[in-house]
Amino acid sequence: MQKPPESPHTTPHIIVKDLTMAYGTNVIQRDLSFTVNKGDVFIIMGGSGCGKSTLMRHLTGLQRPAKGKVFYDSTTSFWDMTEDEQARFMRRFGILYQSGALWSSMTLAENIALVIEQYTDLNAAQIREIASLKLALVGLAGFEDYYPSEISGGMKKRAGLARAMALDPEILFFDEPSAGLDPISARLLDDLILELRDSLGATIVVVTHELASIFAIANNSVFLDAESKTMIATGDPRRLLAECGNRTVHAFLTRGEPSAAGIDAPHSDPCFFA
Repeated sequence: MQKPPESPHTTPHIIVKDLTMAYGTNVIQRDLSFTVNKGDVFIIMGGSGCGKSTLMRHLTGLQRPAKGKVFYDSTTSFWDMTEDEQARFMRRFGILYQSGALWSSMTLAENIALVIEQYTDLNAAQIREIASLKLALVGLAGFEDYYPSEISGGMKKRAGLARAMALDPEILFFDEPSAGLDPISARLLDDLILELRDSLGATIVVVTHELASIFAIANNSVFLDAESKTMIATGDPRRLLAECGNRTVHAFLTRGEPSAAGIDAPHSDPCFFA
């Protein structure tokens, strides 16, 4: 497997500082601090129940943190902005949900058009043209008038990705994009994610536990630990595999095979690689 192309940028796109996530008094994760650079394919990873999807909701402005700040190209934290400023920032995001979240009663083109109609003044012909272009970008040219029930699971994911790109977002967020896909479809989706990152110059943040996808597309990551309720590793997953001896990270990245990374005595120290 070849190493995925690295981001050409070292300019921060998202900065998370001292973030604590909680539901009431129940702390999910605490003291999270990491940076996502422009052009990164950044993976949020960790075991079940560690708070990966909850962190995604915090990063997309859907859930306010109990403590801490999230910055996007700005000296002002997202949660310190006015509601109007937050709304403008959120239009710079595109989100692919785990299920695809397509409206079953609408065609693929209509699903994409709905977003464009809501936030632009373009006419129907222009909107249809953009919808067709977005579908073509994800390999679904000619499927404009198909309904979600008429296409495969992998095609639904690609259609959901086309809708996430409807407003030309700067940052794309994917929640378990490979969930429910066979290995071939999952690999094709991984390839598409890298193609879109390179062609559109977007920053991509992905929640996933799929090792094949992690090593195929990521150049940066954060590892959330459910036991300690904080982050215990950051950096390129390939470097974490080769150099990080933390037993929890090691077990996750090798699926419990001690010899996979050539590390004989895993320890409990965190691994934070720039």
